[in-house]
Amino acid sequence: MIALRKLRQRDRSRYIWAAAVLLAGTLGVAALADSDRSRAEPADLQAQIVTRMRATLEQSGPETHNHAGHGTQQATAGGAAKPAVICGIRLYGYEPTGASRLAEIRTVYGFHLCGVAEPKQPWDVAVKLAGPVILDLSTDPVGIQVVEATAEVKYVDRLRQMFPDKYAQLALKEALTETEMADLHRRYATAADQ
Repeated sequence: MIALRKLRQRDRSRYIWAAAVLLAGTLGVAALADSDRSRAEPADLQAQIVTRMRATLEQSGPETHNHAGHGTQQATAGGAAKPAVICGIRLYGYEPTGASRLAEIRTVYGFHLCGVAEPKQPWDVAVKLAGPVILDLSTDPVGIQVVEATAEVKYVDRLRQMFPDKYAQLALKEALTETEMADLHRRYATAADQ
């Protein structure tokens, strides 16, 4: 009888250990799934930021981010609509860096290359607007600041004045990715009706 009780206790201990191992495994899988989900959110957030940057710059028109006195044809012959501005974007970063939703972001740092898609004008001769850009999402309309040199301040110095150091370093080295550049050319050609 005593031997039977010891056998039952040992079996019960096995079941308790097996349940504990299963519970630990389940918790581990749940934790990994949660960390995968949190890693996916920033990628989603970055895509949302890029979409917002592109829409803001394309809707603002060339006069808003006019570089070095580049002028553009404001309307086509006969009073037709203004030519479209088509932009490629490279996101360098945003503040606050811990933001998890687009609504929390106040400032965005990036690079833009935009072409003014005047009718039947190929990309090679289009007016282009390019360079590091800061978008202030806390204002309505969104504030746009483009890095430009002045008579007193060199371009590199102005970039370092306007951008946090980690983004300024990226801005000195990186522009659009090949994929973004190809997409920009395709969208420009469509807009210019080539």
